Amino acid sequence: MPARLVVLVSGTGTNLQALLDACDEPGYGASVVGVGADRAATGGVERARSAGVPTFELALQAFSTREEWDAALTAKVAAFEPDLVLSAGFLKLVGTSFLRRFGGRFVNTHNALLPSFPGIHGPRDAIDHGVRITGATLFVVDEGVDTGAIVEQVAVRVENGDDVETLTQRIKAAERVMLVEQIGRMAREGFTIDGRKVTIP
Repeated sequence: MPARLVVLVSGTGTNLQALLDACDEPGYGASVVGVGADRAATGGVERARSAGVPTFELALQAFSTREEWDAALTAKVAAFEPDLVLSAGFLKLVGTSFLRRFGGRFVNTHNALLPSFPGIHGPRDAIDHGVRITGATLFVVDEGVDTGAIVEQVAVRVENGDDVETLTQRIKAAERVMLVEQIGRMAREGFTIDGRKVTIP
């Protein structure tokens, strides 16, 4: 049976679409069984609905505390009985309840080569720092901000004349290819986490 994948989104859902397309291929090894968003009317949710994938929207503002939202998010995702949960541009940090339930099975991408340039401005920080190579990282989410064990990375050269937008777009393109390949491998082959080392057989 294909691995059950829940994808969390906040925006247009281009990474989600790449995964949906990959899951249509025989032998990919995964199936997107649910998509959740932290706001209404995202492109990602619309893509999921067009593909016939169940969705939910769970705005933080609808809850009295962040802990209540985190517990509700945990319950929504758990209802799909996922093997893997992916943050694909999801702009909220999950909390204790979520990590207690899905720790070691929740992965995220970041638009820099971690541990360099964590946070929300990876491409800008790379340009400001003057690095010649940046890229994208797929990692297992832990309690920190972009601090989890690294699954895979892809390098992207910073070209002369790059601005934040041009660099961001090239990183996104490379990130998308890496994401589809590695999620498929994790689904088909499994993976282990030993400290900071993630191994896919």
